[in-house]
Amino acid sequence: MSEIRLGILGGGQLGSMLSVAAKKLDIKTVIYSDDQDAPAQNFCDEFIIGSYKDKNKIDNFVKKTSIITYEFENIPYETLNKINKLKTVNPKPSIIRLIQHRIAEKDFVNKLNIRTTRYVSVEKKLDLESLSDFLPGILKTTTMGYDGKGQYPIKSLTELSGLSIDFSKDYILEKLVKLKKEISVIITRFGNNRYEIYEAIENTHENQILKKSKIPAEISDKLIEQSREWSKQISEELKYIGTLCVEFFIDRNDNLYVNEIAPRVHNSGHLTINAFNICQFENHIRAVCSLKQISLKKLHNAEMTNLIGNQILPFRQNLNLNKNEFFFDYLKKEIKEKRKMGHLTKVF
Repeated sequence: MSEIRLGILGGGQLGSMLSVAAKKLDIKTVIYSDDQDAPAQNFCDEFIIGSYKDKNKIDNFVKKTSIITYEFENIPYETLNKINKLKTVNPKPSIIRLIQHRIAEKDFVNKLNIRTTRYVSVEKKLDLESLSDFLPGILKTTTMGYDGKGQYPIKSLTELSGLSIDFSKDYILEKLVKLKKEISVIITRFGNNRYEIYEAIENTHENQILKKSKIPAEISDKLIEQSREWSKQISEELKYIGTLCVEFFIDRNDNLYVNEIAPRVHNSGHLTINAFNICQFENHIRAVCSLKQISLKKLHNAEMTNLIGNQILPFRQNLNLNKNEFFFDYLKKEIKEKRKMGHLTKVF
C-alpha cells in the first residue's frame, strides 16, 4: 500500500491527538493552521502556517497530502469545497456548511423527527421583545462561537437593556430546558450502516465550558438506546465519514433533546484514549483513510477532567500520578483564562 499523507486543517489539541493516533497507524500528518503557535506542530510530521483563504498556500498543502480532514468546524466552507475538487475531504464539506449555521442544523434534526429544544431566529433587538415564551433562553450567534463565545443567557425581558449585543450578526434564541443531565454520543461511521459507537458519556459544564466527562453515564437504558439510535440516524442521513459527536440534553422528565452536532472528534471523547481499545481519534483516521474497521471493546470506566487556564500548572510542575491517572498537556504556549490547556483521565 502506498504511503498515506493525511492533511489536517486546524492545529489545536484535536489536531495534535489526531497526529498522535496517525503515527500509531504509520500515517504521516501535514497540518495547516492560521495560528503560528498552534500546538499540533509539536506532534505532526509537517506544519504549514497560512490563512484559510490563502489560495497558494492551500494549493501547496493539498499537493503534499493524499486525503484531507479537519479538526474544527469554523473553516470557511468555500475553502473546503475548493480543496474537495482536488483531493477527497472527509467529512464532506456540505456537512460543514450545514453545521456552521445553528438554525439550519436544528431544522435538519427536526426534519428527521428528532427532538431539539424550541428555537427561533432573531435578527434585531426588537424581535426579542415579543419572544417572552422562549425565556429563560440562550441567545447564540447563528454562526461561529464555541465554549460560550457569542452566547448570552437571558432569563427575562427586563435583562435586555443591560445586554451589549452586536446585532450586525444573526442570532438564534433557544429555550432552556429544565436540565437534569447533559450527555454526548460519539460515533464513527465507516460507510452505509457501518458504525462503531462509543458508550454514552455524561458531561458537566462550568461557565459553558466542558469540565468533566465520565462513563458510564448515570441514565436509563431507554435513554442510552434512544441517544444511540438518533446518533446513527443523523450520521446516516449526513452520509458522514469519520467521527461525529452528538450532544444531548436530558430534562427533569427524562426527555431527550439534541443540542448540537459536532462534525469532528470531540472534547468529551478524550477519555476514549484510555477507556477503549480504539480511541475516537484512531477511529476517525481509520474511517477517513478507508482503513480496516475494528470492533470497539471497552477496557475501563473512566472520568476525564479538563484543565482550564492556570489549572495546568500543578500538573506541569509535579507529575506524581497514580497508576490509573493519565495527564495530557496540549503544549499551548500561552495560558489564558477559559482556555483548555490539557486534561486528566482516571480509569477505574
